[in-house]
Amino acid sequence: MGFEELLDKVGGFGPFQLRNVALLALPRVLLPMHFLLPIFLAAVPAHRCALPGAPDNFSNQDAWLEAHLPREPDGRLSSCLRFTHPQALPNSTLWEGGQNPGEQPEGEPSTVPCPQGWEYNHSEFSSTIATEWDLVCEQKGLNKATSTFFFAGVLVGAVVYGYLSDRFGRRRLLLVAYVSSLVLSLASAASVSYIMFVITRTLTGMALAGFTIIVMPLELEWLDVRHRTVAGVLSSTFWTGGVMLLALIGYLIRDWRWLLLTVTLPCAPGILTLWWVPESARWLLTQGRVEEAHRYLLHCARLNGQPAGEDSLSREALNKVAAAERMVRRPSYLDLFRTPRLRYISLCCMVVWFGVNFSYYGVSLDVSGLGLNVYLTQLVFGAVELPSKLLVYLSVRHAGRRLTMAGTLLGAALALGFRLLVSPEMKSWSTALAVMGKAFSEAAFTTAYLFTSELYPTVLSAPSSLQEEEMPMKQVQD
Repeated sequence: MGFEELLDKVGGFGPFQLRNVALLALPRVLLPMHFLLPIFLAAVPAHRCALPGAPDNFSNQDAWLEAHLPREPDGRLSSCLRFTHPQALPNSTLWEGGQNPGEQPEGEPSTVPCPQGWEYNHSEFSSTIATEWDLVCEQKGLNKATSTFFFAGVLVGAVVYGYLSDRFGRRRLLLVAYVSSLVLSLASAASVSYIMFVITRTLTGMALAGFTIIVMPLELEWLDVRHRTVAGVLSSTFWTGGVMLLALIGYLIRDWRWLLLTVTLPCAPGILTLWWVPESARWLLTQGRVEEAHRYLLHCARLNGQPAGEDSLSREALNKVAAAERMVRRPSYLDLFRTPRLRYISLCCMVVWFGVNFSYYGVSLDVSGLGLNVYLTQLVFGAVELPSKLLVYLSVRHAGRRLTMAGTLLGAALALGFRLLVSPEMKSWSTALAVMGKAFSEAAFTTAYLFTSELYPTVLSAPSSLQEEEMPMKQVQD
């Protein structure tokens, strides 16, 4: 008897699995709030050079700015330069109180970068990392680099957590992910310099990667194959909930430190929920920890109302399953390319995931230019994900994974491609195409999660996964 047959004896889908999905919902809610946090955390409000010395009784603010700030080619006042000497404007009296504008240079007026810093419009954001450390103009690249470092941390963390969770267990590493995410995010919120913030955010990305790597296997390893699609779509709705919740939290909390603190503190109750999260029985059997696996399986059968007999859950039966699981060698990342068919699948998945992530995060992190404020745009982008998931659920059941994957990627490409051709004046069309692109990119994201989790067996080193002639080609073709 294999583990799948053992899981059928205790119930492969029931109250036990639904409780497990609910207990693991919090990481799925926290992930988008951290991944999309730069929308608010690193927002750059309207700004201009600081111009001290403006008279208190000066009423013509436009004239004052016109005298000190040059105009960009599009007619807007410069955000990064000021005149070396204030310019005298025709028919205006700018120097009340005897202020001397200085000599006007001949020819084109000379300009200098803002020598005394910047003034920011705080009507939308009271504080961001851009206003905190003046990450604008020549330094704007440093502002964008924070997201790059964060996702680089996610990449490294995914590799580390993938290895460690197979070695030390999913539940234990999930605790490490919770605690490290909490501590490092609190350190980020308390950062006193840009360097400290970048380092702590990069390490936070590594910690949060534990959620992305551990939560799905911990759910799937307790689910039978028949219900993995519905459970996968159901659990992915918690991500959408996090996207919309971020819009609300960002609207209510306009200071970046308090915002980061707010999306981090739920890790504390998340640590407490691990008391009820079961370890993967399959992993326990591969480690020879039969007694613990037996206890979890009995609990699963009891909650699911399955009359698991002594024969099916006897120590002898579990020892046989454990022996079969331990016969295979420990997997490695090289196994993804061990046979021609696995190489083919792995390379295809890499290309697909590149397109999925590039389109999804490219749209999600760029909420400007849609004619809506940033909070409403974030809410709309989150709400449109719900019908996308319903579309995925229906499509994968009737059209299959592969056609759904191709169709959603094509839909995202067409919507975002046509948006590039729309003139900036056609705001409504641009917004509609952006929302459509977000919907298709989210549908592609959900499908990719379902598809790739089925292309690769739960334990990659299982004999059927490493024998080219025994690969589950029905799943590959579907």
